[in-house]
Amino acid sequence: MTFQKRAQKILELLEAYGEVEIRQLAQKTGASEVTIRRDLSTMAANKLLYRTHGGAMKTSDLIKPVSFANKAEVNIKAKDAICKKAAEDIAEGDVIFIDCGSTAFRLCQFIKNKKIKVITNSLPVVNELQHSAVSINLIGGEVNPNRQAVHGSMAHEHIVRYRASKAFLGVDGITIEGLYAGSEHEASNTMAMASQSDCIYMLCDASKVGKTSYLKFNDLSMVNILVTNFSGPEIKEFESKGIAVYSVRL
Repeated sequence: MTFQKRAQKILELLEAYGEVEIRQLAQKTGASEVTIRRDLSTMAANKLLYRTHGGAMKTSDLIKPVSFANKAEVNIKAKDAICKKAAEDIAEGDVIFIDCGSTAFRLCQFIKNKKIKVITNSLPVVNELQHSAVSINLIGGEVNPNRQAVHGSMAHEHIVRYRASKAFLGVDGITIEGLYAGSEHEASNTMAMASQSDCIYMLCDASKVGKTSYLKFNDLSMVNILVTNFSGPEIKEFESKGIAVYSVRL
């Protein structure tokens, strides 16, 4: 397959999913991962995509959120491993926040049998936890149909009325400089949940580590525990900032 055909395939996958991994692209194109890395670098230089640590994302998605349905289909194996590990810290009787991120959504399957209370702004989380042992509190406000989430000033006011033992949150990017989000609404809800929680878990698959996005909304001091499948040298830097890192293997 020529570079032109690979580039077209890469752009098609980005249009469908918003983000793609090098391994996924290699499988779809039949090229080696070395070739795909070279292709992505060339395409990024031509501003056709945004290069991330483990792959690429649409340049337009730096300011436009990817739909929840598409994001939920990306990196499922990694997300499940991350959430299975995080769920081990959830005890009977806990009150927890779960945000609207596609990674945090995968936590639901591991907590259905726990007698806990979940406070969330995610419609998919509510749907997934119905008819389970979990008690659900859906945050009120305006519904964003693209993200399947509740946002806005009323949602923020709702969040700050509650107190949780733990918050399980996601971001569009995390670097040693801080945390990044794709919109101010999402950043606002993330910070509100963190401010009302005793312990903040950041659930990040490897594609989010080392990646920046539209908005840097906080530094790393907001995070207590990072759960990730990333294994690069940046992990030591996160730990030097006082963050406990739970590393998972796929």
